[in-house]
Amino acid sequence: MQVSKRFGLGFVLLLVLGLVASDLVAQTVSREQLIFYTKEWQGERFDDGRPRVPDGVLERMKQVSIEEAWGVLRQAGFHNQFEGGWMMIRQDEPIVGRALTAMYVPNRPDVQKRMLDRGHSEGRVAAMNSWPIDALQKGDVYVADAFGKVKDGTLIGDNLGNSIYAKSGNGVVFDGSLRDLEGLEEIEGFNAFVRGWDPTAIREMMLLGLNTPIRIGQATVFPGDVVLAKREGVIFIPPHLAEEVVTRAERVRVRDRFGHQRLREGKYTPGQIDTGWTEEILKDFRQWLKENRETLGVPAETIDELLREGTS
Repeated sequence: MQVSKRFGLGFVLLLVLGLVASDLVAQTVSREQLIFYTKEWQGERFDDGRPRVPDGVLERMKQVSIEEAWGVLRQAGFHNQFEGGWMMIRQDEPIVGRALTAMYVPNRPDVQKRMLDRGHSEGRVAAMNSWPIDALQKGDVYVADAFGKVKDGTLIGDNLGNSIYAKSGNGVVFDGSLRDLEGLEEIEGFNAFVRGWDPTAIREMMLLGLNTPIRIGQATVFPGDVVLAKREGVIFIPPHLAEEVVTRAERVRVRDRFGHQRLREGKYTPGQIDTGWTEEILKDFRQWLKENRETLGVPAETIDELLREGTS
């Protein structure tokens, strides 16, 4: 199914009302449309069309800082991928994974009834806020646009939190709220970036899009984006830039580690390290790389590239 470009996002959001599919748990945007949105990605994809950034890249991404990722995206022309101002369960536990997106809107009872009736007739159970959880796979991050609602905007409590972690092994990013904070804290390894906590249950909201482009604050998020959530905020990395982000961050990290060590040793001045390195410093760096390559915590390919390039 192809969607004319002139209809834009508004038309895509209506697909949930008219899409005929055998398994609506999967998504509300067609596989073909997701491929169109993410055509820069040339790697493996999930059956639903989402880019499948390799697990190895996601593991390396955990060491990347928000500033490092932002720098790569900014240089590539992506200026609307970061959103700050979050509350989280665990300050020092990042979330990294592939975005599975959901869009919630204020309730409209006529549409909600039709959607619930159809969803239940096709095998979905319970309320709409549990449906995205059924689509989660290992490594996914459940990312929801809940229009910033806190009171009566609690998308999950500890029961659904346990289900999310069991399916994805990961956390959530909600432009909304959650409840049962104490219960969620008991899920070891689970974290959540949200707008607030509230004891109320979800009310007057309905799910209008699953695996569809969404807005999270000032950021545009597509299914399959790599989510990097740390204390500073959340950045959504287009899949085709994910490996470049980790590789460039690793190069910077190695150079900084060398520079910091030499500054502590008093071998060079801050002025020498902060400006273009002389041939003497470059030679020292190359030797340092060879001596420490097994302990630097970056792939051997990154070290080899630095050595081949003369570390410039």
